[in-house]
Amino acid sequence: MHNMILKFLSIFATLSLTTATSLPCILKSFNTGLVCVCNSTYCDNLIINLPVKRSEVHIFSTSKSGLRFHEAKSKFNNEKIKIPNGAFHYGSDMPPYYKRFMQVVQKVEGIDEPVDSVVNVEINRTAHFQKILGFGGAFTGAVSYNLKLLSKELQEHVYKAYYSKDIGIGYNLMRIPIGGCDFDLASWTYNEKPEHDPYLSNFTHLDERDLDKIKQINELKKITKNNDIKIFGAAWSPPIWMKTNNEYTGLSALREEYYQTWADYHVKYLELMAKNNLPFWAISTGNEPLNGILFPYFVHFMSLGWDPAMQGKWLGENLGPAMKNSTFTKNILILGGDDQRYTLPIWFQQMFKSNGDSCDYLDGFAVHWYADKFVPAKMLDDTATLFPDKFIIATEASSGDRPWDMHKPVLGSWSRFEDYTIDIMEDFNHFVSAWVDWNLILDEEGGPNYAKNTVDAAMIATENQIYKQPIFYAIGHFSKFVLPGSVRIKSKPSNRFIKSVSFLRPDGYIVVILYNIAEHSMDVNVFDKEHGVLRLELPAKSLHTLIYK
Repeated sequence: MHNMILKFLSIFATLSLTTATSLPCILKSFNTGLVCVCNSTYCDNLIINLPVKRSEVHIFSTSKSGLRFHEAKSKFNNEKIKIPNGAFHYGSDMPPYYKRFMQVVQKVEGIDEPVDSVVNVEINRTAHFQKILGFGGAFTGAVSYNLKLLSKELQEHVYKAYYSKDIGIGYNLMRIPIGGCDFDLASWTYNEKPEHDPYLSNFTHLDERDLDKIKQINELKKITKNNDIKIFGAAWSPPIWMKTNNEYTGLSALREEYYQTWADYHVKYLELMAKNNLPFWAISTGNEPLNGILFPYFVHFMSLGWDPAMQGKWLGENLGPAMKNSTFTKNILILGGDDQRYTLPIWFQQMFKSNGDSCDYLDGFAVHWYADKFVPAKMLDDTATLFPDKFIIATEASSGDRPWDMHKPVLGSWSRFEDYTIDIMEDFNHFVSAWVDWNLILDEEGGPNYAKNTVDAAMIATENQIYKQPIFYAIGHFSKFVLPGSVRIKSKPSNRFIKSVSFLRPDGYIVVILYNIAEHSMDVNVFDKEHGVLRLELPAKSLHTLIYK
C-alpha cells in the first residue's frame, strides 16, 4: 500500500511541477512518531507563493499529529481560522517512567490547563534588533560517507531539500571540520608526518576526504543553483606532535613552540581549499576548547584544550596576524568560542584582558546548544551588550548527546522537534544572528562516528530511502522564510503556552513564527497595528509560520 501511494504521488509530482505547488509529505509511522519518506522518484518539498494583498496572510503549519508545512490562507480582521491538527496517532518516544514524570511536572506547573481563553501576540514592527545571517548544517566526514552510499537521485533530494531556495528550506550556511572530527571513520589531521615540522613541509595538497567533500559540495551548488552558500570551518585538533599529551584526545594544550605553526596550518588549509574551488567565509578559533581541559575523561573524540588567556595570546599574536597578512585569507572572518553558552561572556572578557589585540581580530562569537536547557539565555544578552560590534552564531546542535538520551536517531521524535523549535526561538529572541545544525544526514545508528558519539539528525539515510525527521521541518519553519538580511522585530505573547519570534524581511514581508507548546488547541490573536487582528485556532503541539506584507 505504501509503495502504491509513493507511485501515485510521483505521478502527481510530475504534473504539479508546472503549477508551482508544494509536493506533500508521505508520512510513515513508527512507534516513536512520524517521518516523511523520500525515495529515488519522490520527495516532498515546499514552494511558497507570497501574499499579494496587504491584508492577506499565508500560514504554514507542522503538528505532532501529522501536518508538515500545511498551507492555509486568511486575512486580518476576518473570522477565526482553525488550523487542522493532522489527526494521526502513534506511540510516544518517551519511556513510560519519563512520561509519568512529565505528567506530574506539567500538573504542578499548570502547563496542562490554559491560563487564558485566548493568547494575544503583539507585533511591533518598529522595534528592531539584530540582523539575520542565515541557517545551515554541517558537512562532516560522516555526511560525505553517507551521501556516497546513496543513489544519485537520493543525493539530489538531500541537496535540494536543504539548499534549494525554490523547493527546499533555503539553507545558506555550511560548517566543515578542518581535518577530522568525531563524525568520521577515524581521527585525522594534515601533516601528521614528519613530526615536529614547524614549516608544515608535507602540507602541500588536500586529503582525498576533503577532495570528496569539495566534489560533493560543488555538485550540491550545481543541483540547487545556490551560489550564495557561506562556508565556515573549525579544527578539532592539530597533529598530535603539536600537543602536550601527544594524543588526539584527552587533557591537552598546544605546545607554545607551535603557536605560529598552528596558525600557519589554518592559512595553508584555507589557501588549498580556495585553490580547489571552495573558498571559506569564516573559521572559528577551534571546536569546544574546554573539552581538552574540563572534560578529558568524558570526551573521547578529537579535541584541543585552551583557556581564554592562552587562546587570546594565540589569536592576537599568531592566528589573527597570519590570516590578515595572507592574500587568500585576509577577508575571511574569525569567530571566537565555538563552545557552550556557559562560556559567555566571561571567556571573551578574559581573552581580551589577556591580549587586547585579540578583540580586533574577532568578528563574531560562535556558541553550541548542548547546555542551553541549563544555562539562561541572559548570557547571550550580556554578550551582545558588552560587544555590540560582534555578531553571535549558533554553530552546532544535535539531539541524543546527553547521558539520559537515546544515543541514536529516534524516528519521528516530537520531543526532539520541540527542543529544536524552542531553542531556535530562544536564541533569536536573545540576539543570535544565525543558527546552524550539526550533521546534514546520518545513518540509522546516528553515525558513522569512530568515538561512538552517535546522535540524531534532520535526515536519516536508509538502504534505499531517506527519512526526514520532524526536526527538519522545525528548522525549515525558520530557514525557508527568514531570509538573510532580515531583522528581528518585537513580538510578545501574553502567556507561556505560545512561544513566538518575528522578523522583518528585506523585501518588506513580516514573518511571525508561533509554537503552541500545550497539549490542547489554543486560540491566538495576532495584533499588528497596521493591519488589526488575525484570529487563529492552533492545534496542540504545533508550529506555524505566518507571512504577510
